Amino acid sequence: MDDWIDYYDSTHTIYVSKLHRDLHFQIIARDIIAYISSPDATVLDYACGEALSASQVAAACGKLILAEPAPGVRGRLIARFAPNTKIRVRSLEDVRKMQEQSVDLVVMNSVAQYMTPEELDSALLNIRRLLKPSGKLVLGDVLQPNVGMGRDVMALLSFGLRHGFLKDALIGLISTALSDYRQLRSRIGLQRYSEDDITAKLTAAGFAVQRAHTNIGHNRWRMTFIARPPLVRG
Repeated sequence: MDDWIDYYDSTHTIYVSKLHRDLHFQIIARDIIAYISSPDATVLDYACGEALSASQVAAACGKLILAEPAPGVRGRLIARFAPNTKIRVRSLEDVRKMQEQSVDLVVMNSVAQYMTPEELDSALLNIRRLLKPSGKLVLGDVLQPNVGMGRDVMALLSFGLRHGFLKDALIGLISTALSDYRQLRSRIGLQRYSEDDITAKLTAAGFAVQRAHTNIGHNRWRMTFIARPPLVRG
């Protein structure tokens, strides 16, 4: 995951325009809010990225923890949300030290593809430790083995068409093809999982699992899973 952390800590071109970037985070915030079950909930956004719309999520819960591995991004998060007393910014190392059963909702969105299978297993075990018995993990934007880059291209173009940045999307695709992102994706690759693969990983980490009807974000060809600690029956 280190190479991808370095990439997202750089001046990258993953978003084709400011409108694309802003809409991306607004839609993710909207989808996260739909999973918050109580205004008093403690929510952990695991490897959150820039989280530009985190204030909206924080307004819907009691406390929002933004966990981010990239130090430069983390510094920007601290500066951006310093006035918001509901938001705390943490490193992934900080998350590993958090108190067990202290979180109601964990969201890990568009992260699994950048982790090795072993890193994902370790993260899932720690998340299982952090969740309250009534809590849940939402694992979103999981790439499928049989869905290639062409679907990502179509998802972006469709998103751009609906929201008025189609021209920027076309230009951005050309830029991405020549960028460090494309080279890094070709060299390292992205982890892809079938529904059975993810179900097995989450089950091994101690979760009961179901696939969500819709994915977090705009890409309908990717998957989201809802995982909960199993009910303990007396």
